[in-house]
Amino acid sequence: MAKSGNSPGDGLPVINPAAAAIDVGSRFHVVAVPPGMCHEPVQTFQAFTGDLQRMGSWLNALGITTVAMESTGVYWVAIYEVLQALGIEVIVANAREARSVPGRKSDVNDAQWLQRLHACGLLRASFRPSVEIARLRAYLRLRERHLDYAASHIQHVQKALTLMNLQLHHVVSDVTGATGLRIVRAILAGERDPKVLAKMRDIRCKSGIETIEAALIGNYQPEHVFALRQSLTLYDFYQTQVTECDREIEAVLRSMVQDHPHPEIPLPKPRHRTKQPNGIEFDVRPLLYQILGTDLTQIHGIGPYLALRMISECGTDLSRWPTAKHFTSWLALSPGCKISGGKVLSSRSRKTNNPIAAHLRLAAVTVGRTDTALGAFYRRLSARVGKAKAVTATARKLAVLFYNTLRFGLGYRDPGADYYEAAYRERVVKQLRRRASELGFQLQSIKGVS
Repeated sequence: MAKSGNSPGDGLPVINPAAAAIDVGSRFHVVAVPPGMCHEPVQTFQAFTGDLQRMGSWLNALGITTVAMESTGVYWVAIYEVLQALGIEVIVANAREARSVPGRKSDVNDAQWLQRLHACGLLRASFRPSVEIARLRAYLRLRERHLDYAASHIQHVQKALTLMNLQLHHVVSDVTGATGLRIVRAILAGERDPKVLAKMRDIRCKSGIETIEAALIGNYQPEHVFALRQSLTLYDFYQTQVTECDREIEAVLRSMVQDHPHPEIPLPKPRHRTKQPNGIEFDVRPLLYQILGTDLTQIHGIGPYLALRMISECGTDLSRWPTAKHFTSWLALSPGCKISGGKVLSSRSRKTNNPIAAHLRLAAVTVGRTDTALGAFYRRLSARVGKAKAVTATARKLAVLFYNTLRFGLGYRDPGADYYEAAYRERVVKQLRRRASELGFQLQSIKGVS
């Protein structure tokens, strides 16, 4: 039986009659509008700013009120900002929801298919934070990129030391720590005596002077010393860039603080006074507490930097996600749902490049070593289903606590590992009693222990 109409989905009701779509490219963009609006419903515009403004004026003249496009690289950002400034609602759709283009694949077909889906209300808008949050997110992402580059140069420092048979990284926990940097800078300044270098040991270093002295007897070749000097110079350069990012981050937070009054309840005391590695140089907690009205760092596993990172990605208003389940699904921390014919094909959580999910997984591993209810949950689940699933499940619990605290202002109080173990034991006993009752038996405690 032949299909009626040439356009896919002709029988679907049109919800957005003034909807357009853009197939985003690196050099040019293809724009599709409803066929009845003009003689040429599909037009191509170059990626230059003047062409983008001309595209926006054309859409405004046609009466277009909403535009959909896929999040292709970073090419969509300039279009988003130009159209948003003109008062046009812009929806950045997930490419996964619109990738099944029927027929032959072309830019024109892509734009027309997106326009049809958007007109029928079948595209969901991706989350886009406010201007201030987007600016904060850009600075933090750039800061993390600098830290990644600095980490690669730390490896170059270690390689140069190893080539000279200087086993410094085996006797100090961190080459870029107080002891390590002091010794490396002295080597670059011309010091070669291992006894003099060993005396530069910091008092907090666990290795003794004799051990460090033995590790610093090496073969100082000029080419390896040169590589060491360049690697350390590049490491110092990226640390300077991180410091500049910290200044910009502080400026953004202080501009956001001006719109929020001081909370009546004073800021709680920090749970940990130790400084986080690669942490922000200024004190983030008072600024975040004034902006949010709650202290996220009271949640085990969420420190000042992670709280700031999550705010930069999610914003301060979580009403965009109706429930905590929607929020964890957006983070790809909830179980998947592939069902066909009433049979569950897969329940694995989908892959994601969301940086918050990665940070929460790292926090889950850290909190798994603590004597808390979350730590007990992680260890119990890790023994039963494996560490990988335990990390995801614990990260999801942290995301739910973050959501409930920020959305509803719920306070967090850790009941402790003993409370969790007791609750777990009670659940197991209850299940055993129910199972025994179903089989016609009665479960009794031994020596008065229920």
